[in-house]
Amino acid sequence: MIKPADLTGVNDDLARTLIVMARTIAPCLDSLEDGEGEDDPKPRSEAISILKVIGKSRRRGIKYQQTGPARVEYTVDASAFTAEDRAALRSLCAVSTTAGLPVGSFPKPSRAVSRLFPEEC
Repeated sequence: MIKPADLTGVNDDLARTLIVMARTIAPCLDSLEDGEGEDDPKPRSEAISILKVIGKSRRRGIKYQQTGPARVEYTVDASAFTAEDRAALRSLCAVSTTAGLPVGSFPKPSRAVSRLFPEEC
């Protein structure tokens, strides 16, 4: 799971917003794991790198700026992710070893389920 602390150099609130928005683009984001070997894919690290670049880029506007104890709030919307960013995040799902597998708890086979899905039971 990617956490806001992983996005070093990015404001905590901005990091949380980016992660939530990235989940809508690539639902597999929380299941990404880095490979152990040197040549193994590192999709989690790559996703973090993409999000850090987006967080540090100047594509987002400043929503609020205060001079007194220096405060800045950023506006983050769907335009924060370019088409390339979206494609890159989605491509990481294909690299993930758990991509495409069902997630969650499922009911045990019963008569009701066998009537709904007769070919499965």
